[in-house]
Amino acid sequence: MSALPRPAARRSSLSPRHWVSEELFDFWAGRLHPLWTLRRARARLVSRNAASADAVTLVLRPNRHFRGVAPGQHVNLGVEVDGRRLSRSYSPTLLDDGCLAITVKKVAGGKVSQHLAQHAQVGEVFELGQAFGEMTLAAAPAARVLLLAAGSGITPMRALVRQMETAGMPVQVDLVYWAQQREAVCFADELADIAARHPGFRVHLALTRDPTAPAARVGDYDFSALGDISSAQVMACGPGGFVEAANTRLQGRVATLQSEAFTPPVLTDAETGTVRVELRRSGRTLELPRGTSLLQALEAEGLRPASGCRMGICNTCVCGKASGVTRHTLTGEYAAEPATQVKLCVNSASTDLILEL
Repeated sequence: MSALPRPAARRSSLSPRHWVSEELFDFWAGRLHPLWTLRRARARLVSRNAASADAVTLVLRPNRHFRGVAPGQHVNLGVEVDGRRLSRSYSPTLLDDGCLAITVKKVAGGKVSQHLAQHAQVGEVFELGQAFGEMTLAAAPAARVLLLAAGSGITPMRALVRQMETAGMPVQVDLVYWAQQREAVCFADELADIAARHPGFRVHLALTRDPTAPAARVGDYDFSALGDISSAQVMACGPGGFVEAANTRLQGRVATLQSEAFTPPVLTDAETGTVRVELRRSGRTLELPRGTSLLQALEAEGLRPASGCRMGICNTCVCGKASGVTRHTLTGEYAAEPATQVKLCVNSASTDLILEL
């Protein structure tokens, strides 16, 4: 006689998710311990230290729902400022004790950066998104690595350098780091110490406003001083103009080239005028400027669509487009297909639109 089939396993009815909503559980659990949640990742501020004249490094302890981060990736940090929940993207460094170090550059008028750099108190808790981004290195790269950083673009590069140090610096690694002045250089001592321990790692500071000898910008930089870079894996991170210039200068001259911009470049042939944008769910119709990202245009109208990285990587701001033509602010390409998804942070309205917002 064949065995009777076993009844399907059932989840325990004692699980909190069966008798209380997630929001209610998180609210009351947070009163007992700030990092206790049912599913959501959160992080608690444990220390804050100056990284340069205009940047601060925050050390955060994530809860057990955070799934980890690879060097070079980003996370979205949810911050409450003046009673409003805002989200910004940062590239953390994973520390030996499991904490995350993020470095925040103070931006004039930047509500999140000003709060994190000047007002956030030890013990404050932030919402923490899961890691995203593909600008990562293999554990053992096959060829030399060239890292190009400008401004806040040094933060993912720091994580990548630390990864290579942990692996024993298996290939030649060069970091070219652009900053306006020496006072704005982050991690100077740490990078110098790594270079002293590993001859295969070299740091090249390019100070563009040094009164004694201003360095060339990336478009005019003398890469021949680094030797033969034709086989190099190149990664570049910085403002949009910096990344665009690096791509123009090195595309086709190196083995691979990956880049991420934390501010979109301005298209030289930006469109002008306004278009009508219908927000189907809220029932509003707005006149929005062409040539401006939809996210910025909507925020200027007092709306707060979900957003994160603001550079087209994390997909937090994706929404449905029912009809109309959009233009990608990074590439200039047009998209006319109806009933598609659009990233608000890196697309502008080219014609009248209907959005599922």
